[in-house]
Amino acid sequence: MTLAVLLFAATYVLMLALPKYRLHTVLCSAAVFVASGMLPWQKAPGYIDWNVLLMIAGTMGLVALLTESQMPALLADLILERVPNVKWAILALSLFAGLVSAFIDNVATVLMIAPIALAIAKKLQLNPVGMIIAIAVSSNLQGAATLVGDTTSILLGGYAGMSFGDFFVYQGRPGIFFAVELGALAAASLLLVLFRSETAKVTAGPRTRVTDYLPSALMLLMVLLLIGASFVPNTPKLTNGLICTGLLAVGAVCRAVRQRSAAAALAVLRQIDFSTLGLLFGLFLIVGGVTEMGVVDAVGQLLAGFGGGSLFAIYSILVWVSVLCSAFIDNIPYVATMLPVTRSIAAAMGADPALLYFGLLSGATLGGNLTPVGASANITGIGILRREGYEVKNRDFLRIGVPFTLAAVLPAYAYFWVFYT
Repeated sequence: MTLAVLLFAATYVLMLALPKYRLHTVLCSAAVFVASGMLPWQKAPGYIDWNVLLMIAGTMGLVALLTESQMPALLADLILERVPNVKWAILALSLFAGLVSAFIDNVATVLMIAPIALAIAKKLQLNPVGMIIAIAVSSNLQGAATLVGDTTSILLGGYAGMSFGDFFVYQGRPGIFFAVELGALAAASLLLVLFRSETAKVTAGPRTRVTDYLPSALMLLMVLLLIGASFVPNTPKLTNGLICTGLLAVGAVCRAVRQRSAAAALAVLRQIDFSTLGLLFGLFLIVGGVTEMGVVDAVGQLLAGFGGGSLFAIYSILVWVSVLCSAFIDNIPYVATMLPVTRSIAAAMGADPALLYFGLLSGATLGGNLTPVGASANITGIGILRREGYEVKNRDFLRIGVPFTLAAVLPAYAYFWVFYT
C-alpha cells in the first residue's frame, strides 16, 4: 500500500509542477501500476469507463460542429436585442452562457460567447474584463446541471450509474439540476449588484447568420436520446457513449458529403481533445491501482473518522475541501480520484452515497471559480482578454469569482442536505 500511495502522490505533484506534461505523467504512472502488478493487467480494462470516454469524445465533436454553424452566436444576438443596458446585457450573456454550458463544454461556451461581449465592449468603449469573467464563471456554474454539461458530470454519471434524467429527479427526489439553478439565481442577483454602475445603453447589431442547422438538430437529438435511454431498463453500459459518438459520426459524414471531401470529416475528429481522453484513461487505471491496493478504502475510513461519525461533518468537509482543492487543481482528476473515496466513506458510515456524490460534484465544479487558474473556462477567458490587449489582475478576478462562488455553493450545500438526509 505504501508504494501505491507514494506513486499516487508523486503523480499529482508532477501534474501540478509540470502542467504541460500531465498526459505523459499520468500514462507513465498508470503503466507503472500495471507493470508492477499493483493493478493486475487482467483487471485493468474493468476500471476503464469506456462509456464515459465515448460520451466525452462524441460531445466534443458535436460541440465543434455546433460552434462552426454559428447557432450559439445567433442565440446571443437574439438575447441582446431584448436588453436595455450593459448591466442587463452582462446578466443575459452570463445566463445564456450558463444555459449553453449545461449541455456543451464550458471552454467551448466561453469561446462562443466571449466575442459577443467583446463586440459590445468595443462599441460602447467599455473595459470587457468584468464581462468576460462573468461569462466564464457562469459557464463553470452550470456545467454540473446535466449529465453532458461537464466532464465531471459524465464521470459521476458513469461511476454511479446515473442517467440523464437522474440529474433532474434522483430516487424520487429533486436532482442536482435544481440545486445548480438555485445557485445560479443567487449568483445572478449578485452579478446585478457587482455591475450596478454599468448603465450604458446597448444597441443590437445585425443578426448572425446560421450556416448549417444540422449540428443544432443533432445536439437536440442527442439530449432527447439520452433522456429516452434513461427510461429504458437494462440498457447496455455503452448506450450513452454510442449515442454521442453515433451522432458525431452522422454529423461528420454529412459534412464530408456536403464538402465532397473525406478530409472534412477528419477535421471534425481533430476537434476532439484526445489529451483529455488520454488523461482520463490513465486516471482510471491509477484509481484502479490504488483501489486494488486498499488505499481508497483506507482513505474513506480515515475521512469518516475525521467526522467523528457525523454525516453532516463528513458532508461539510467533502464539499468545502472540494471547493478549495478545485480552486487550484483541475477538477477532472480530482473528481475521478474522489468518486471511489466518496463511495467508500458512504459505505463505512452506512449512508446513502447520493448526498456525498452531489456534494463532491457541486464543490469540485463551483470551486474552480475561486481563482483565475481553477477552471479551464477561466484560463480561456483570460487568454482571450490578453489577446485583445487587456491584462487581468488577480484582484479583478477575485472581485467577481469569490462572491460568485459563495453565492452559488451555499444554496446548493443547504439544498442537498435538506433533500438527501
